[in-house]
Amino acid sequence: MSTTKKRGRELGLPFAGTTGPYNAITDVPGVEVGYATITRGKDPSDSGPGVQTGVTALLPRGKTKTPQYVYAGMHALNGNGEMTGAHWVQDAGYFLGPVCITNTHSVGVVHHATVKWIVDQYSEAFGENHLFALPVIAETYDGVLNDINGFHVTEAHVLSALNSAASGPIAEGNVGGGNGMITYDFKGGTGTSSRVITLGDKQYTVGVLVQSNFGRREDLTVCGVPVGRDLPEGTVFEQIKEREFGSIIVVVATDAPLLPFQLSRVAKRAGLGLARTGAIAANSSGDIFLALSTANDPVDIEGRKTQLTPTLLEDTHLDDVYRAARDATEEAIINALLAAETSVGVRPKGITVHAIDHDRLLSVMGL
Repeated sequence: MSTTKKRGRELGLPFAGTTGPYNAITDVPGVEVGYATITRGKDPSDSGPGVQTGVTALLPRGKTKTPQYVYAGMHALNGNGEMTGAHWVQDAGYFLGPVCITNTHSVGVVHHATVKWIVDQYSEAFGENHLFALPVIAETYDGVLNDINGFHVTEAHVLSALNSAASGPIAEGNVGGGNGMITYDFKGGTGTSSRVITLGDKQYTVGVLVQSNFGRREDLTVCGVPVGRDLPEGTVFEQIKEREFGSIIVVVATDAPLLPFQLSRVAKRAGLGLARTGAIAANSSGDIFLALSTANDPVDIEGRKTQLTPTLLEDTHLDDVYRAARDATEEAIINALLAAETSVGVRPKGITVHAIDHDRLLSVMGL
C-alpha cells in the first residue's frame, strides 16, 4: 500500500463495517494481486509522448498447479466499456484464470498474453484436453494522462503483473492499470477495501478492487458529505472542454459460498457503492462489475463427474453480503483517490490532474 499517504480510515473517515487485516481484496483467502506500472515522460518538457498506464492482474485462487474455475456473476450498470469473457460468465456462471484490468486500447494484447499465461501455467491440462481459455479482461480509458494510442502495454508487462501477483497488502493509486486514471476530476486509479461478516457460526470476507476513472467534481460525496461542490478548483473536464468520458471496473471477491445467480445480485450492489460516492453512471462511462466466489469448485475439468454438490448461502442471509459489497466498493473508490499522486497529462500536453488534498478534504468534512 502507499507508504506516503494515509488511507481513509487512517484519516478518520467514518466508514462503516469491519475490515480484514489488509483492508484489501487480498483479505479473501487465496486471492492474489499483481501490477505492471508503466510511467515515462511525465514532465511536459520531456520529448515524446507521456506514458502513464499499466496492467492489474488478479488471481482468484492464486497460482494453482491445476486449472480451477470460480463461480461468478456480472452486472453492467452502464455498458460503455469492455469486459471480455462476460458472455460466458452470464451463461455458464463461472470462468477460468485471472482477471486483468488495463487501458481501453490494450485489451487485445492483455487478452492474448493472459491466454498464453494460462496455457503455460496449466500446460499439462491444456496439452491433454481440448480446453479453452476465456479470461476476463476489462478496461477504462486513460487517454488524458497517457499516450493511449501508442500501445505501450506489451506481453512482457502482462506476464510481469501475473507472475508478481501476491497476497498481503497491495498498492493503490497510480499503480497497474489505474496509473493514468482520473476520478471526480482528481487523480484516481486503483483502490481496494474489504469487509468481514459473520453468518451463523462462520466468518466470511468480502473484498473489492476498483479501477476508478469516472465522475465529475460537483458530484463527489465522501461518507455522505457532498464535498465536491466545495472543492471546485482545477477540474479536468472543464479544462479540456469535454464531457466526462471515464469508467470504473469493480471486482468483488468473497469466500462465502455463493452460486452464479447470487453473485450476479452481489455484483449489482457495487453500483450502490458508486452511488454513495456521487456517481450518476454517465453516458460515456463503462460501469461494469464482476463478483466471484472462491468457496466452490464448480467444474470437473475432465468431465468425469455427472453431478456436483456445491454449497450456497440461503438467500435471506445475503443482505450482509450485499451491505459488505456496497460499503467496500465505496471505500475502495475513496482509497484510490486518497492514494493517488498528481500527474501531468498529454492531451492537451501539460495538463495537470491534481491529487485530492487530504487536509482540505478533512476541513470541508469538518473532521
